[in-house]
Amino acid sequence: MLDLRTCASLSEAAGILSGDRQALLIGGGTLVMREVNEGRLTEGTLVRVTDPAFRQISAGGARVELGAGVTMAMVLASRDLAYLHAPARGIGGPAVRTMATIGGNLFAATPYGDFTVALLALDAQIVLQSGYGSGRAVSLEDFLSARERGGQGLVTAVQFARPKNPAELHFRKISRVKPKGISVLSIAAYLPLSGGRVAQARVAYGAMAPTPIRARGVERALDGKPLDQAAIQAAKQAALEGCRPATDAIASEWYRREILPVHLGRLLAGEPR
Repeated sequence: MLDLRTCASLSEAAGILSGDRQALLIGGGTLVMREVNEGRLTEGTLVRVTDPAFRQISAGGARVELGAGVTMAMVLASRDLAYLHAPARGIGGPAVRTMATIGGNLFAATPYGDFTVALLALDAQIVLQSGYGSGRAVSLEDFLSARERGGQGLVTAVQFARPKNPAELHFRKISRVKPKGISVLSIAAYLPLSGGRVAQARVAYGAMAPTPIRARGVERALDGKPLDQAAIQAAKQAALEGCRPATDAIASEWYRREILPVHLGRLLAGEPR
């Protein structure tokens, strides 16, 4: 039997989640309620948070913090987050975006989780709260590598440095059905330029491994180079390093491997989608 607990504070919710292995947070409900409605989740406690901090956006300063309960629709409504509008718009249709949260997207199984790909390119940190203690920040990359093991605590917020030039964050979602189909794959690239050369590139993929991953080979190929055809060709040659795509109902492993370098090259060249 399922029980529903409503918590007025993040610490209360974290305490329940830490003490009950069968407890699950229900944010927007796009993941958990599907499990309930389809009969796969029938036991445990569903935890709902009403703390305003869970849905707070702080995006005007040098450091951005987004509550885990912030929805994709809220991101799209924020002018300060215009550089994240493309990945937010790639999450389902308007009804889904009204409910789908940033925190929920962190747990979406591949080939979902496109917004997380953009956060990974921004070198985001996840704020976790265990029990009734204070929160701690961990890198998104570390969080994703440990995600399936669970037990990390309640995700309360996401933090990252605001891009100095928002136009330097690039995002591309490749799907068979447009505009809101499930991803064949997605790519996010943060490519700050200094003196006409790429400085500390961060590139991430979705649906090319069990969780979103950084494209380290691509980053090495681009760092310190002008973003010209030679650098783009080198990046395409390194595109598949570390990739472990799956075959599913959307696409085969072979197809994902074939098209990734093509779409990476187009993104880096600034070609239209």
